[in-house]
Amino acid sequence: MKKLFIIAVILVSSAVTAMAQRYCVIDTKYILEAIPEYKDAQKKLDAIAEQWQKEIDAKFSEVDKMYKSYQAEQVMLTEELKRKREDEIVAREKDAKDLQKKRFGYEGDLFKKREELVKPIQDRIYNAVQKLAASRMYDFVLDKSNGVTVIYYDPKLDKSEEILKSLTGK
Repeated sequence: MKKLFIIAVILVSSAVTAMAQRYCVIDTKYILEAIPEYKDAQKKLDAIAEQWQKEIDAKFSEVDKMYKSYQAEQVMLTEELKRKREDEIVAREKDAKDLQKKRFGYEGDLFKKREELVKPIQDRIYNAVQKLAASRMYDFVLDKSNGVTVIYYDPKLDKSEEILKSLTGK
């Protein structure tokens, strides 16, 4: 009985606390897509990624050619030459995988380039959100984009347009 009372008190107090908090909802994806600099940065990133992917595909294609050539000539090669060719194929494949990891892996070149191009824009949005939260005295701001579970929100709580206006001046 005592546990039930404690749980009830906790639930009631948390409900009262939640009612006292002020919050708003924003959609950073919408805001980002409405900013021309973000679109330009995204185009640059896509072009760079495509170029790097072509480079990696060429390396893997070369490995594939080497392997097919090796398979065709395998019967005529001595054990020593077979081992040498296999080692060469494995080394080239490792180089291609290393390049792929360097370009597209966690904290790879694409990650760094994205941070270089997109982070300043995200920082501007974050600063605008902070200003809005401080001026309107919001206790917290929810972002409805990118998988944050917001089951329902009142559209009048969505302040994405205000953030976008403060960023673009429009």
